Amino acid sequence: MKMQKAAYMRGIDKMVIKEIPVPEIGDNEVLVHLEYVGICGSDVHYFHSGSCGAYKVDLEKDFMLGHECAGIVEKVGANVKSLKEGDKVALEPGITCGKCEFCKTGHYNLCPDVVFLATPPVQGCYEEYIAFPEDMCFKLPDNMSTEEGALIEPLSVGFYAANQGEVQTGDTVVILGAGCIGLVTLLACKAHGAGTVIVSDVVNARLEKAKELGADYVVNGGNGDVLKEIEKLTNGRGADVVFETAGSPVTIAQTPFIVRRGGTITLVGISSQEEISFNFAQIMDKEAQIKSVFRYRNIYPKAIAAVASGAIDVKKIVTHRFELDNIQEAFDEAVNNKTDLVKAVIKI
Repeated sequence: MKMQKAAYMRGIDKMVIKEIPVPEIGDNEVLVHLEYVGICGSDVHYFHSGSCGAYKVDLEKDFMLGHECAGIVEKVGANVKSLKEGDKVALEPGITCGKCEFCKTGHYNLCPDVVFLATPPVQGCYEEYIAFPEDMCFKLPDNMSTEEGALIEPLSVGFYAANQGEVQTGDTVVILGAGCIGLVTLLACKAHGAGTVIVSDVVNARLEKAKELGADYVVNGGNGDVLKEIEKLTNGRGADVVFETAGSPVTIAQTPFIVRRGGTITLVGISSQEEISFNFAQIMDKEAQIKSVFRYRNIYPKAIAAVASGAIDVKKIVTHRFELDNIQEAFDEAVNNKTDLVKAVIKI
């Protein structure tokens, strides 16, 4: 039996490397030799806290994280038609049922029976090989790397957030949080034609990265009154669309005060707290809309095309790269290095 290397979290804040069998593939699956897997904010929540939102890790068992991945097709099943050995692919990590009302109406991100990598109890993909359905593997053009392919997953969240917020040409947008999801939301909003994009965070390195990626203004939330600064930058009008991407109770609570009258709040970040205080009097007074984002749907082909065409340079969000053998160091950095780590990827 062929074996492979894989990384698992063992309790809180600990990673171990194990040898496990290389999976067998079904007739409609491909075997992908993974090359890059990103570290998502949800992975960090699970690793450091044991939970993310309503999802909790069984800490009595080893659990594999990782869901932002891409690699090379090494073997194809008997019924596979669209892929061949040697193809570069990005994997959309949620396998849905295809039969429920949500799948049938195109809202497959809401499928109650989805099997999503690294969402407990489903194991993730910090491993050398994975067997995956053909129709959830998206071929990458020759001019795209597998590192870019692994970043299509978070970029799809940003694209979907911009869609949910219905960003229009010329809109004033405020993004709270300049981590990976905040930055891909910035890229998506710029691609949608947003006129002015303001990004707030408490980490200067992230704000510098936001400026590099096209933010018109950045605001350090640790220096003074964020609400007053944003009010000044929007000439007292507020933002057409506010995106909360940090999952912080503080920034979630700020959104009703930032959005303009008749504007839209789009909640993207997942908080580790299930219940958060929120000023609904502001919402009612402004007749503001609140929308939420749960993953994405029908985005991967567009996101891949945007990167392949050069419209979006997603590689710029990566600040740290680690080998699989150094995954403990990678996660320690992701938890503790708030100074300059924006986005880390694992090279398998």
